[in-house]
Amino acid sequence: MSTWSNGSSDVSYTSFLLLSFPGLQASRILLVLPFLSLYLVIISANALVIHTVVAQRSLHQPMYLLIALLLAVNICAATTTVPTMLFSFSTCFNRISLTRCLVQMFCIYFLIVFDCNILLVMALDRYVAICYPLRYPEIVTGQLLVGLVGVAAARSTGIVAPVVGLASGVRFCRSDVIHHFACEHMALMKLSCGDISLNKTVGLTVRIFNRVLDMLLLGASYSRIIRAAFRISSGRARSKALNTCGSHLLVIFTVHFSAMASSIIYRVARTASQDVHNLLSAFYLLLPCLVNPVIYGTRTKEIRQHLAILFQRAQLQAPTEKP
Repeated sequence: MSTWSNGSSDVSYTSFLLLSFPGLQASRILLVLPFLSLYLVIISANALVIHTVVAQRSLHQPMYLLIALLLAVNICAATTTVPTMLFSFSTCFNRISLTRCLVQMFCIYFLIVFDCNILLVMALDRYVAICYPLRYPEIVTGQLLVGLVGVAAARSTGIVAPVVGLASGVRFCRSDVIHHFACEHMALMKLSCGDISLNKTVGLTVRIFNRVLDMLLLGASYSRIIRAAFRISSGRARSKALNTCGSHLLVIFTVHFSAMASSIIYRVARTASQDVHNLLSAFYLLLPCLVNPVIYGTRTKEIRQHLAILFQRAQLQAPTEKP
């Protein structure tokens, strides 16, 4: 049964049913296998690259540590979303309290923004490495790296907290069914019965401002990085610098393209079913988590070489483990 909260004649639901794909109600259980398989692939691929970076001392450098952090965020983002989605396919475990809903909302948006902020830190790292190569070791120290990651986390919290804070003060009396696989902001706001114009304005303003500012900073950084890379006299060093920047730019394109494509299609295809919109949300959230380890694992030479050695060792040890 739904829980109600009474206070000064106000009535509000404090627990909700997650109904992820309402149009597929009879066959939702069939979605468990593909989404579970996707989740396991995401965890395995990201964990493999992280293990490679952590296990190899030669990869204990700022760029590789930032890659490992980015992939760890991917694991957290998938873990925040997919298990809840899988539980929502069941009629026994698809209820979520308002508190848990708001916590999940904060975690999802925090990890999305934190992911983008790590990309900004990576851009700064590559800027110093390519534009000031001789001073790089003394500028980009472990202490600076920890400080930049701390600033990225603080910025992410500052961006997300007002949106979630405003959502916590809304009364939800329209319905107790969230037509989504997670506590997405607008999916929850649709259940409100009061004025949520401020919530919508703040949410949209924060999203646009953050996205535009990130794109401007990334564009300014990588334009200078690429110009500096083309001025490198050594062809081998120039090729390595451009290849590294290419990997980062592919990841940036994946993250921002999936977000923009999802937003544009969501607004253009307003007549599309809720299932289509939920699928777009899943695409936006999970595509970077799936693609990022592939990009860094295949395009980053040092990581690729260590992964090849790891696979060779696994193949050599496999026959000896048989009884």
